[in-house]
Amino acid sequence: MKNTPLVSIVIPAYNHADFLRECVESVLGQNYSNIELIVIDDGSTDTTANILASYGDRFQWQSQSNMGQSATLNKGWAMAKGDIFGYLSADDVLRPEAVSQAVTAMICRPEIVATYCDFDLIDSSSRSVRRVATPNFDVKDLVLNLICQPGPGAFFRRGAFLDAGPWDSNLRQNPDLDFWLRLSLYGNFQRIPVVLAGFRVHEGSATYLSPNESRADEPILITSRFVSASSLPDWISESSTQIMAIGQIASAQLHLRGGRLLTALRRLVFAFRISPATVFSGRSAHLLLSAVAGRFLHRIRLAFARLKI
Repeated sequence: MKNTPLVSIVIPAYNHADFLRECVESVLGQNYSNIELIVIDDGSTDTTANILASYGDRFQWQSQSNMGQSATLNKGWAMAKGDIFGYLSADDVLRPEAVSQAVTAMICRPEIVATYCDFDLIDSSSRSVRRVATPNFDVKDLVLNLICQPGPGAFFRRGAFLDAGPWDSNLRQNPDLDFWLRLSLYGNFQRIPVVLAGFRVHEGSATYLSPNESRADEPILITSRFVSASSLPDWISESSTQIMAIGQIASAQLHLRGGRLLTALRRLVFAFRISPATVFSGRSAHLLLSAVAGRFLHRIRLAFARLKI
């Protein structure tokens, strides 16, 4: 890899005009110059297009009819020319060193296929709510426990993306988890233990919305499809029932968040039938507790952040 490879960052923008300019400026303000920024307005009904037009030709942008996040990202990456790919939600931000740190890591370690960093949870006024120290990469935690280590500020090699395949445009809740699982089959990821991004949390955040039934069942589809893939490492094939069980438990978590208690119970019963130990694991307890108390704790953190003003 060249010392200054081209890095392509895609921003899918849908009705986040209040945050879009800060997001774009965080990319334009990187201390690494060889960046290709592509912003796609995915059928926004707010002033997103006007904001993008105000930048003239400083980066590539276009508007389209609504296609959804995954299809929009795939379109952006198909347009991209970089050796390294990244993406950023239109309400999130990158710190100035995010790209340069990722590039340095990939140059120093040619065997890794992706990097990710620590990040701050920020509120609608860009105040820090909480600092998130991401876990060090452990492919078994990703695969067996569905601990998705990468968050905002993640980058990956173009070649690995082409090997793993694009994001699944049919997934609306967990397309990133599905992608990281597939990408992990082609190499390890490296954590950069520095805060290099901000993840926006607000009432409209998809992370905190109640998922409908089809979205809540996505972990089941993702895990069952993953263990059915050909040429898997032996340790994955031998753990297929555990992986499917944690998929059922992750689905139960989302159904609980959506208030569908009976459906959540059915998912847990099925998980118990195929892997009782997984149901009584610490990871299972964490997922279910998060479903019950996650949004409540989030609101408390937001309240404390406002008191710090």
